[in-house]
Formats: sequence, structure tokens, C-alpha cells
Amino acid sequence: MNWQSVSARTNFELLDPDTLASRWDRLHQGDREPMPESGDLQAAWMAHHNGAFESAYDAGTQYGDQGLYVAGKALMIHAIYLTGEDDERLEQYQHAADIADQLIDSCPDSYNGHYLKAFALGRYSQEISVTKALTQGLGGKIREALDTVIEECPEHADAHTALGLYHAEIIDKIGAMIGKMTYRVSEKQALKHFNLAVGLAPDSAIARIERANGLLMLQGDKAMDEATELYVQASKMSAAEAMEALDIDLANDELE
Repeated sequence: MNWQSVSARTNFELLDPDTLASRWDRLHQGDREPMPESGDLQAAWMAHHNGAFESAYDAGTQYGDQGLYVAGKALMIHAIYLTGEDDERLEQYQHAADIADQLIDSCPDSYNGHYLKAFALGRYSQEISVTKALTQGLGGKIREALDTVIEECPEHADAHTALGLYHAEIIDKIGAMIGKMTYRVSEKQALKHFNLAVGLAPDSAIARIERANGLLMLQGDKAMDEATELYVQASKMSAAEAMEALDIDLANDELE
């Protein structure tokens, strides 16, 4: 795997063990991952938050089952933002989904194992086209995983964002009526999940970015002003870690 280094335009302060502990809740407002007790696992997460995704992946995979989530999360963020080749990005999404299945098999109660699976399959579906993914049955797997996350952790902002996108993307591709009958999706539910995500993770740039993207899918040009305002809000946020810096750069790219 060809790992790339972070070159975010947005500045962020590198974490050390003390700042990792003091900022943990802020860093994980989106996924509600508990802070691990193991110093080695904390070091893996610190590498992830500092943008050393290869180190985070290596440390996570070497640690055992408890390290699988940080390994998969680091792999996903690297694939989304730093992997330039389409085929390689698809391979990384598939690998992250395999990591998620391994985590779920070893720890069925890990709601972030189910979230990682939905995250990986969702990005994979976007890459190959949502319509094609639906014909392959991936939509049902994503929905099942996200429903499990929210049942186990109702305040999981990232899962609410992903579920909002699930509704919006299906409506955008096959229409509201067929989407409702076939996949139980609706614009009302999409907006509910987007709003919950922003409320649960007020410091999250990606929650605003994806809400903006979802609004454009659902409402087209009618939502342009609101979507633009959400991009502006995201672009002005402060990054607490590498992933957030990459998200804020994405918001600025959308505005440009």
C-alpha cells in the first residue's frame, strides 16, 4: 500500500499524551469511541489524530482485536483524502470493510465496528455508483449496520450523518417514490438525521459539509444558499486534528 503524508492547508496542533487525554471527548464527539486504557492503543490513536495514518494502521493491526477500529479508521481517512488512484482507493475501502467484519466477529457489541462497516461500504458504493451498489445488495448492508449503531449508541453523530446521506443518495438516484417503497427512505428522515448530527457534533465540519451535500441532492438549486452557508460555517471551524483539517480544506474547495 502506498501511504501518503498529510498536506492539509489548515493548521492543527499536534497532540501529545496529555493533550490526547484532555481532548478525547472533543476528538471523538462524532463516533463516541471510549478512550482506551492501554498506552499502546492510545499511541495508535494519537498517531491517527496527528495524521500519521500509516503508523496508526500498523499499530492498530498489530495490537489485536481492540486495535482494529483505529486501524480501519486510519485506512478510511487515508483512502478518502490522500489516495489518488481509483483502484487503490477501492481496495482500501474493501480492506476497511474486511477489518470491520473482523471486529464485529470478535466483538459484536462494538458499535463502531458496525459504523466502520457502513462507512467503508458507503464510500465504496459512492465510488462504483450508488445505483450499481444497490443492485449488488450493498444498500441493505449499509442500512442494517447504521441502524445497529444508532440502536446501540443513539448519540453517534457520524452514524446519523451517514444515514442522512443514505436516504439522500437513494432519493437522488432512483427518486423519492421508488426509494420510499423499496428502501424505506424519505427526505424527512434524511433531514432529521442531518440535523441530529450537527446538533450532536457542533464542532464537526464534516457534519455540515455532508448536510450541505445531502440538501443539494434532495432539493437541488433551491438549497444552494443554505448549502453554501453550511460550507462557509465548516470552512471557518478550528481543526483539532488532521482529519478535521482535511475536512475544513474540503469545505474551502467546495466554496471555490
